[in-house]
Amino acid sequence: MTKGGAATAGVAAVGLLLAGCNPGGGGVRKEGSATHTPAPRGALSASPSPSSTAHYQKVNAVKLLKDDPKVSADVKHSIAKPCAADAYPVEVTYASLTGGSAPDVIVNVMTCADSVGLGSYVYREQAGAPDGYDNVYANEQPSVYAGVNKGDLEISKQTYATGDKVCCPSGEDVMTYRWANDRFTEFDRYHTDYSKTTAGASPDGGTGSEG
Repeated sequence: MTKGGAATAGVAAVGLLLAGCNPGGGGVRKEGSATHTPAPRGALSASPSPSSTAHYQKVNAVKLLKDDPKVSADVKHSIAKPCAADAYPVEVTYASLTGGSAPDVIVNVMTCADSVGLGSYVYREQAGAPDGYDNVYANEQPSVYAGVNKGDLEISKQTYATGDKVCCPSGEDVMTYRWANDRFTEFDRYHTDYSKTTAGASPDGGTGSEG
């Protein structure tokens, strides 16, 4: 789907929601999405330590989302049934973000048709919480995607100008969050504008011709 900086980071593994995991770099384990296309650059970056997910436990992400009161009705509706067969438009990444004894669970929900991000969530293992996990981050802005960058939570969001097609955003916002005082706090962000200058156009927007 995206794109970090101006380049695509890599292609996420394709598989069923509870299919086997693939290491996504030191300490990051990722479960494939049925429809996900190339992920943002942060999704394949290294987490704090190679051993951080050594004892991770798979979660039923669809059930986790459906049971979570912090997840909107629109997102729950998007996962009411699989896109095809029993494959849901959900991607799950396990990584150490909050310093807990167990890896945290990053869940991205996308549309079936074009893999546009609908919601990104981070779950932290919590005794007594529904399904054993507490929702400690939620973002349901359109085209959102959550990943890991050097042990920090990285949120990317495509930006669209009037007339942009879903395939062709005008830019991207990237925000980085760190866990402190039992919450994620933003400490860095940047914006990238994608060049859409046509061939032969001059820097001031003219065609470059005279007369």
